Amino acid sequence: MAAPTASPVASDPGPPPAARRRRPWWAAFAARLVGSAGGGLLLYLSFPPRALWWLALPAFGLLWAVLHGRGIRAGFGWGFVFGLSFLLPLLTWIGSLVGPVPWVALCVFEALFVGLAGAGIALVSRLPAGPLWAAAVWVGGEALRSRVPFGGMPWGRVGFGQPDGPLLPVASIGGVPLLSFATVLAGLALGELVRRIVRDPGVVRRSPLRLVGPAAVLVLTLVAGPLAALVPATPGAPDRTATIAAVQGNVPRLGLDFNAQRRAVLDNHVRVTEQLAADVAAGRRPQPDIVIWPENSSDIDPLQNPDAAAQIDRAARAIKAPILVGAVLRNPDGLTTTNSSLVWEAGLGVVERNDKRRLQPFGEYMPWRSFFRHLSSYVDRAGYFVPGPGPGAVDMAGIRVGIAICWEVAFDDLVEQSVDAGATVLAVPSNNATFGFSEMTYQQLAMSQVRAVEHDRSVIVATTSGVSATITPDGTVTASTREFTPDVLVDRTTLRDTTTLATRLGSVPELVLVALGVVAVGVGVVTRRRTGTGKDEDD
Repeated sequence: MAAPTASPVASDPGPPPAARRRRPWWAAFAARLVGSAGGGLLLYLSFPPRALWWLALPAFGLLWAVLHGRGIRAGFGWGFVFGLSFLLPLLTWIGSLVGPVPWVALCVFEALFVGLAGAGIALVSRLPAGPLWAAAVWVGGEALRSRVPFGGMPWGRVGFGQPDGPLLPVASIGGVPLLSFATVLAGLALGELVRRIVRDPGVVRRSPLRLVGPAAVLVLTLVAGPLAALVPATPGAPDRTATIAAVQGNVPRLGLDFNAQRRAVLDNHVRVTEQLAADVAAGRRPQPDIVIWPENSSDIDPLQNPDAAAQIDRAARAIKAPILVGAVLRNPDGLTTTNSSLVWEAGLGVVERNDKRRLQPFGEYMPWRSFFRHLSSYVDRAGYFVPGPGPGAVDMAGIRVGIAICWEVAFDDLVEQSVDAGATVLAVPSNNATFGFSEMTYQQLAMSQVRAVEHDRSVIVATTSGVSATITPDGTVTASTREFTPDVLVDRTTLRDTTTLATRLGSVPELVLVALGVVAVGVGVVTRRRTGTGKDEDD
């Protein structure tokens, strides 16, 4: 038999229709339900704190098996099931904050975007090189839900689940979008390989070349990570080092009520910083060049409260280094506030300030407050924060520090802006106390690891209650704290002025992948209309 000439990952028709065994409709439905829901659950299990990155591959392999050859409506429905079974467990920490109804409502809404991606994947599944176009469609779905509504919800992008996987270096080439693309493509290629074998068990004996294409794509995708690691960043100024301390002062108790104890939180961070100063004086710790406090370390506005200002200045005098203070500042209108990072120098006070640029909807502010009040009593507890100006970077003792305050680390453009503003190290001050011992803090830590590789920068994560961490430019966590324990990390940190390909290209890789996905969907629509294959294929 002559070797097929189709694209290596082209859809394989399998055995003739007459040779296929028909299954009862309910058996096919049950199989697809198990496949889509099970795939979504596997994708969740691939995310931190578990180091099971490889589960993303069978997750998308199952999704491919469910969606291949389906119609648009079926693709949307099964994609929605996949998304819901992924997002519900991934975002349980939201339920611990606002209750079950808003949590489920958010997951259902976000799963609609996954449903749209599922419809697109079904459309392109029969095209030559189907897994390639389907992976691009998935990235398009992630791009959409990362932007709308209310600024988007980037949490749960596939690339953020790969800080321990071999594909991580791909982030230095094309950022999180390309990392998501490579991971999804590997899973879809695996699914196509298995699908061809299952639908025609004799293919291995009769026509093994039909398996070469998807197998090659799978292998080439998996080696893309190690190959990407060989691509050097463009050098800038010579590397330097600085000693940076991250202070985790802890909160008095779990949950939302920590906001009612603002002074205790500030006192905790002052006390831990003074203990660090004592350790430095005794020779037990090196003298830090700069100190990073977390988001909300001073919910008492030190610009309006002299007592809070005196406490912070006392800590800065003790440690003999500028402190990056996470503060809530009240605006002149008396109603709104800003979430700010203040560079505090002893005797001088605030010498630089960077406000949070992108706020978390339903937490820091409440869109459509009067409407959502009918769904949850939490609405009246949401903040009145407003975004502020700032390049996303500040100068501290001659060190250019990029700042991504908590939620901001999930957004590609904000971290890129910090690096473009000259940041040689990235700081992620965060407050995760509200979410207790949930997986949220580990999911956010994984994002910081990916950002380190994406931009070839060390990252310092400082949280009120953990997990605080120090991360090297290759994404390795060199030290971390326990949750809800006062602690301090002191790290001899590499400062870099290099430029990765991902930093230079910015949003271009994502735009290219989205464009490929859109074009493929268009071709899929035209092809199905011409061939009359708009309905689901028989099983």
